[in-house]
Amino acid sequence: MKRLHWAFLGAALGSLAMAGGAWAQSKTVGPKGEPATASSELTLSDQEIAKLKDGHYKAALVWHMAQEFTNAVTAGAKDEFGRIGIQVVATTEAGFDAARQKNNLDTVMAQNPNVILTIPVDPVSAGSSFRSALDQGAKFVILSNPPAGWTQGKDYVTIVTDDIYEMGKQTADGLAKAIGSKGKVGMIYYDADFYVTNQRDRAFRETIANSYPNIQIVAQQGFSDPARVQEIADAMLLQHPDLDGIYTTWGEPAEGALAALRAAKNDHVKISTLDVSEVIGLDMAKDGNVASITVDEAYEIGRAMATAAGYQLLGKNVPPFVVVPALTLTKANLVEGWYQSMHREAPQSVKSALGK
Repeated sequence: MKRLHWAFLGAALGSLAMAGGAWAQSKTVGPKGEPATASSELTLSDQEIAKLKDGHYKAALVWHMAQEFTNAVTAGAKDEFGRIGIQVVATTEAGFDAARQKNNLDTVMAQNPNVILTIPVDPVSAGSSFRSALDQGAKFVILSNPPAGWTQGKDYVTIVTDDIYEMGKQTADGLAKAIGSKGKVGMIYYDADFYVTNQRDRAFRETIANSYPNIQIVAQQGFSDPARVQEIADAMLLQHPDLDGIYTTWGEPAEGALAALRAAKNDHVKISTLDVSEVIGLDMAKDGNVASITVDEAYEIGRAMATAAGYQLLGKNVPPFVVVPALTLTKANLVEGWYQSMHREAPQSVKSALGK
């Protein structure tokens, strides 16, 4: 098993190296057009780590929701904070509820963290509701989507995220391959002004339109609550019984689409989505509806966010927009890719379904 982990690590480092050399061609840019910097460029020397340890700094992680992705980001951040001597005093999740996240942030601030790692549930309301923590002196490192009206270098340190456009492109490529590059597909997307998902969705649409002339996007339906996606998928299947594929913006909505397909006893329609979960990974392992899952290196996102926090505390210049590579998971590389993304083993249920 240790040999397998070294093989995964080698693959991860290889993809980072390739990504670092390919940023000039990447279509992913920051919310204000900032060019992408490879996360592998963020490093700290032994002397810098010693200074951070002498500072006795504190950090808090204030997440939008609990999921496989945020668990992996948290693991990467905590491991790096531990390595560089910054104490993590709190980790919270908000169940995708903006008011709850604001309350979590207020509670966390009682412990006077120097650094906050977060992604806002609602960037619009967070633009004002997060400002009290900023006024108290906390430095914000943002995962993917900044609060509305905030300026990099003034209000937040940097954004760390996946290669967003590439994520959407690979998801389109994965769905196209699964349906033989022809047929009818539906999109179920997050209907909000949310920078990351908006870019993913745009990349999916553009890739289908530009690369797959024999695939039609015949239905597009947005959602605001992931719990309602099963209803949306039910309606889409009724309106388009000849559908061949479904795209969803991330894993939890994909679970709703999968539930709709199972209820309809439909084993024809293929799903391609982003961000892995046990439910969709297990379906893929069992040759179900899920054909491809595009993931980022979530653990590396957390590592890079913590390192960026160290840069800020040391007064080092921080790149405004930092990106980690994307990877497409299929049944063939599911276990290996899971570790590369999450830095931990796939669930036993998934491995057992694959005979591993």
